[in-house]
Amino acid sequence: MTTTTIDPLETGRGEQTREHRLRWFVLAVIGLAQLMVVLDATIVNIALPAAQQSLGFSDGDRQWVVTAYALAFGSLLLLGGRLSDLFGRRNTFVIGLVGFAVMSAVGGAAVNFPMLVAARAGQGVFAALLAPAALSLLATTFTEPGERAKAFGIFGAIAGAGGAVGLLLGGVLTEWTSWRWSLYVNLVFAAVALVGALTMMAPHKSEHRPRLDIPGTITVSAALFSIVYGFSHAESHGWSNSATIAWLVAGVVGLAVFVVIEMRVAHPLLPLRIVLDRTRGGAYLAMFVTGSGMFAVFLFLTFYLQTVLQYSPIVTGLAFLPMVAGMVVSATTATGVLLPRVGPRLLITTGLVVAALGMALLAQLTVDSTYGLHILPGLILLGTGMGMVFAPGMQGAITGVEPEDAGVASATVNTMQQVGGSIGTALLSTVAATAATDYLTGLEPGPQTMAMAAVHSYTTTFWWAAAIFTAGAVISAFLLPGGKLPAPAEGQQLAMAH
Repeated sequence: MTTTTIDPLETGRGEQTREHRLRWFVLAVIGLAQLMVVLDATIVNIALPAAQQSLGFSDGDRQWVVTAYALAFGSLLLLGGRLSDLFGRRNTFVIGLVGFAVMSAVGGAAVNFPMLVAARAGQGVFAALLAPAALSLLATTFTEPGERAKAFGIFGAIAGAGGAVGLLLGGVLTEWTSWRWSLYVNLVFAAVALVGALTMMAPHKSEHRPRLDIPGTITVSAALFSIVYGFSHAESHGWSNSATIAWLVAGVVGLAVFVVIEMRVAHPLLPLRIVLDRTRGGAYLAMFVTGSGMFAVFLFLTFYLQTVLQYSPIVTGLAFLPMVAGMVVSATTATGVLLPRVGPRLLITTGLVVAALGMALLAQLTVDSTYGLHILPGLILLGTGMGMVFAPGMQGAITGVEPEDAGVASATVNTMQQVGGSIGTALLSTVAATAATDYLTGLEPGPQTMAMAAVHSYTTTFWWAAAIFTAGAVISAFLLPGGKLPAPAEGQQLAMAH
């Protein structure tokens, strides 16, 4: 059940394929699609109040506009990755693009709440096809170590910065046009990426009739759904709620059953050799930790900027740009220069330490803090650290895998980031609520007191995120092997000639 590129190199070993000659344009197409998927996790957040007023749904229902996307995306990523391996990376990429655009159009045209939620879930389904195909296309397009490091640096910067870009774009579109354009804008992204995919990417074909691990697919999809939903439920109903406990227990049991199934079936959905490798396993863990802690910035710093400093949505989005700049510079420059020489352990460990320092600076905020003096340094450090984690983490996550496993290996890194984000958001939201309640105990309620309690809740979550990053750094230092990443396997030299 392998998937290979139709290879025109038989006419001459030294002749480069068209896909290889256009590889940097292919990177632009892949990056645009990845940006669309990542920013959609946050772009709608800014537009939610306007959408709520337009469609008339309650505060209690509002979270489902965000959760529906996360549930479908997180629970179906492994299936999407394996379908990419079975039916061809370009085919899956194109289907994901078209489907995502259609669902975005449906969401933008929503006339009621159920239609909007269904469209968001549909976006998640097609994102689960699109994201793994994008990363595996990147892995099979760039195989020369120096170029691969640069390409993954750019891709990692896009993946990390997409959330902040979504906040800015959501603010601009909501203020200047309509909340519906936070969904319609995907039609523009998808159209450009689709033209690029069809004209610049080599077609792929399956040599054998695809076989899918049906028991494993059902089990892991249900388990991931249960975990993501359980943590979302905890955010709104608490950790002691019986339904929260039931969903989380079901998810853990489901994952255990999935491991047993994968050990026994002939064609596993996720071959355990992929995650048991120290380099890949360490990279997956780093992406999980990064997702867990990073969402605290987007969520709680957004609250701080808008409710305490009274920033507008557009200014809030602009405030995150230095973090994006730090992420782009560190992911593209430092990773491109250092990763081929020192390997992922030093970069990922250092990046998590730098990110923890940035979080510790943000944890010093008060109601009287200023942007330039108190927020900007922490954002720059955080972006720099995250860039040092994302690019080598993504490259390490697919290093050494055979081409037929590239899709599911790519899906695993996306799954770890998505599940980590869901867990981190729920955990830190609970921490914030508890910190605010504890702060107000024995105090006379008033505007100033409530503001101080809110800031205390935000800074508490920043301390927690700093601790999460620090723990991730320690684990990465011990788990990841030292030295350089191995060169791509000969089987990965798709569409290239040297």
